[in-house]
Amino acid sequence: MNLPWQKSTYCSEGEACVYITATPETILLTESSDPTDAILTATSAAFDALIAALKTEPRHG
Repeated sequence: MNLPWQKSTYCSEGEACVYITATPETILLTESSDPTDAILTATSAAFDALIAALKTEPRHG
């Protein structure tokens, strides 16, 4: 299956970037500089919970 990957809008040119795609059942994430080409697979509910948690956590710089 050839899915269309979307690059994170927070990625600058030349940096390691997070990419996301989806199937009807899952959300898939990968990172461009990972030499293993690992893909994280999550259910929509789990991904929604991750995003909600990230939005509520204070940013540390």
